[in-house]
Amino acid sequence: MPSRIDRIEGTGIPLRGDNIDTDRIIPARFLKAITFDGLGDHVFEDDRSAAPNHPFSNTAYQGARILLANDNFGSGSSREHAPQALKRWGIEACVGESFSEIFKGNSLAIGLVCVTASHGEIDRLMALVEQTPSTPFVLSLTDRTLEAAGRGVSVGIEEPVRDAFLTGTWDATGLLLDDFDVVRGVAARVPYIRGF
Repeated sequence: MPSRIDRIEGTGIPLRGDNIDTDRIIPARFLKAITFDGLGDHVFEDDRSAAPNHPFSNTAYQGARILLANDNFGSGSSREHAPQALKRWGIEACVGESFSEIFKGNSLAIGLVCVTASHGEIDRLMALVEQTPSTPFVLSLTDRTLEAAGRGVSVGIEEPVRDAFLTGTWDATGLLLDDFDVVRGVAARVPYIRGF
């Protein structure tokens, strides 16, 4: 059955800086594997090595499910490994000022929600989490809101993307498995697949 996504609850992790690209999210040397397993261990590997106080190294943010980002997050190369690494680290949603279109598309394909908020709101939320890392967040796609510390923030998401999450149509594998008899029927009619 396709996975419907509406509410995401958990703590947040602030990642300050504009134009954080996919090469920084997961360095190229970790792209050699044929699966995405283990990528979460190397998210922001080089940034973390250069700055021991990096948020992804800070134990106060371990277990966070909502990433707070600034402008043009996920820019650069089109590597799908970047959202995979974030998701495998534990991130379920990214709330940023803006995202690269390719990053958003790759995120949608794996059920990683990307929504936008204003610069002022992002800055306020980052300051809140930096002061109190245990602050709980609730992201609701139905309501288009992110709630934290008793205050709701309006978030932006394109209607077709929101609908895909709410109905589960983002999950292409789940849709195939949901009606696998149709898949078998198509496979039986394709000459080069018969016998498999």
